[in-house]
Amino acid sequence: MRVAALGLDVGGKRIGVAGCDGLGLIATGITTIWRSSFQEDIAQLNEIIRDRQVEILVLGLPYTMDGTLGSQAKQVQKFARRVAAVIALPIEYIDERLTSYAAEEMMKAANISVSQNKATIDRIAAAVILQQWLDDRGERATIGTL
Repeated sequence: MRVAALGLDVGGKRIGVAGCDGLGLIATGITTIWRSSFQEDIAQLNEIIRDRQVEILVLGLPYTMDGTLGSQAKQVQKFARRVAAVIALPIEYIDERLTSYAAEEMMKAANISVSQNKATIDRIAAAVILQQWLDDRGERATIGTL
């Protein structure tokens, strides 16, 4: 079964975007959208959605370390509600605690400057978010067949 999901790491300045292979096994960072206006953000998202024939959006929800929804998580939910009003796709959330940290660690391991590549961090964080969703989805499917 084909999987056409888009992972989003939504921030105030940028949106990291990741896609997956058609089997839903591997997430890869695609691009980073530099936020300017909601209309422009949507136009860029729509272009990616159309090109990749996306069927679901997976947004990272930044819970606080104690598991509550902080102000950034509420901003992501507000953005998601606005997106849902104009893009007719289902939206799912995934706990994104420490995804940016994981992205930074991956970059350090590859000797890539973290301070000079914030957009790359966002794109990698989006891939981590989407990969987590894909892995969770795969585990649920496996459990369902037992």
